[in-house]
Amino acid sequence: MEFTVPQFIEREPKIVGPFSFKQFVFVFLGGGFTLFLYFTLGKNHFGLWVFSAVFFVGGALALAFLKIEKTPLPVYIKNMVLFIFGPKIFLWKKKAVVPKLFQENKKIEEKPEEAKKTTEELKISEKSNLKKLFTKITTKK
Repeated sequence: MEFTVPQFIEREPKIVGPFSFKQFVFVFLGGGFTLFLYFTLGKNHFGLWVFSAVFFVGGALALAFLKIEKTPLPVYIKNMVLFIFGPKIFLWKKKAVVPKLFQENKKIEEKPEEAKKTTEELKISEKSNLKKLFTKITTKK
């Protein structure tokens, strides 16, 4: 059975004309804010309004369409802010846990003769199982 695989997964769907929803929101807010500034500031101070309009419309268009190394500008700005205000040093703080062996305050008293017997009775193993497995794998035997 054949399945259809989407071809352009990285593209956002075009919702409003040639714009995706995010692009439309950025352009609409930039244009709307510029229009608001025109009615509040533009009639008396036209030069200031033109400067602010270029600034806000340019910023809105940059947020809508500009990509830096295939990363949209809003995501780039978000990552930059998180990096600036996030922690820079990651330290591993090991908790001091006392082993169970030392938690008990019992003193084991051994006689010197028994200590000699226990050391003589100890056997030294040939190799650990991990080393044996390693040699089997490397030599393929």
